[in-house]
This record gives sequence, structure tokens and C-alpha cells, in this order.
Amino acid sequence: MTKREKGSGSGAARAGSDLGRRAAMRREQLGLTRAHVAARAAASPGYLRYVEEGAAEPGIGFLLRLAGALDTTVDELVGGTTELPAGFGAAAAHPEVLVLSPDECREKLSTHGVGRVAVTVDDAPAVFPVNYTVTDELVAYRTDPGAGPASAAGHEVALEVDHLDDAFSQGWSVLVVGPAHIVTDAQEARRLADHAHTGPWVGDGRQQWIAIRPTRITGRRIRVMGSHVSSKATS
Repeated sequence: MTKREKGSGSGAARAGSDLGRRAAMRREQLGLTRAHVAARAAASPGYLRYVEEGAAEPGIGFLLRLAGALDTTVDELVGGTTELPAGFGAAAAHPEVLVLSPDECREKLSTHGVGRVAVTVDDAPAVFPVNYTVTDELVAYRTDPGAGPASAAGHEVALEVDHLDDAFSQGWSVLVVGPAHIVTDAQEARRLADHAHTGPWVGDGRQQWIAIRPTRITGRRIRVMGSHVSSKATS
């Protein structure tokens, strides 16, 4: 979970430009206040708010300072890497691979996000991205009854969730393994829908909930020694 400025709401949700949305989202990922980032970038909190929520077109000097303050790159902030697969950055000089405990894995999963579920479709392996949510002991996602992710029901499946920080070549990955089932109880389906952070990115019409009851949760984290990025940057 990320910290948000008291009384400011989600800057990412109110951003008036792609730059503002990315800057606000990155700030919240790091758990930094607007005042903290403004001080790092040698700017006023008011101007940073304008960048996040308005239609500012800052010069390259400010963008370089803002990127440095947010421990990222100008390309990431302006969307120059949006069409590239995650993980295109070069490997860091001294990476450290850490094994995450089950509690750390659950913390990384948080309550929602995008993951990939591995299923068998027509006797062939397949992997599908899904918007998932976490509630109690279940990891669940919505899909169309005829879509590939629905094939998970009745089988043991794997769902992987990860986060990559290309600017510092670090990140984490969590793997959830367990049996999946169709949620047939209407009350349980409503509870999942009420708890979900967002609907499926691919649009409406996907109302069938598939729930996974984890029997094994494992994870790894790549940490770069010497980086001053807060641990929340990969949380």
C-alpha cells in the first residue's frame, strides 16, 4: 500500500495530463509527499501540484530534476517507454536476490493489480493477463465464461504478479499456486465486486468470478545495493 498526502486524494486519479498522471503515480509508489518531491526537484509544492493535476508543459531542466527526485527517467515520465516490454533496462552492477517470506509476498500482492494466470486451453498451455483482487484467503479475477482465463476453474493454476523498476533494474515477483473455482454464490460475487479496485481493463461484460485458494505463495526480489530508492519503490 502507498502513503498519500493527507487531504490530497489520489493525484494519479486527478492528473490532467499523462505526465502528471505518471509523476503522481510514481510519487505514490515511493510513498513520498508532494512537499518532499518538490524539495528534491527544487520546485514549489504548488507548481508540482500543477504538474500533477493540470496541463503543465515543463522544460527539460525541470523534467530532469523531477525524474531524479522520483528515482526514474525522463523517458518513463513522458511515456517514451510505454510501448516497450517491462525490463528493458540493463542489469545493475551489484544486484542482490532476496527470497520473500509468505507475509512479504501477501504484502506485495496487496489488494488488487494486474497479474498473469497460467491455464491449459485446448490441451495447450496459455497465459492471460487479468485484473485481480485479494480478499481474505482468496485471489480472484473476473472473466467471460467463454474466455481463456475461465479455463482455470476446476484445476490447480498459477498466478504471477510482479513489479519492475526499469530505472534501477530492480523489482519483485510473486507466484500464487492453488486450486481455482467458479464463484457461484451471489453474495460472495457481490462481495468480490464491492472489494475490487477496478473492473477488467478489457471492458465490461466479464462478470464471472474465478477464485484461487492459494496453497503455496513464493516470491523473489531483486535489490540493487547502493540505490537510495525506498523499499516502497518496489512494493
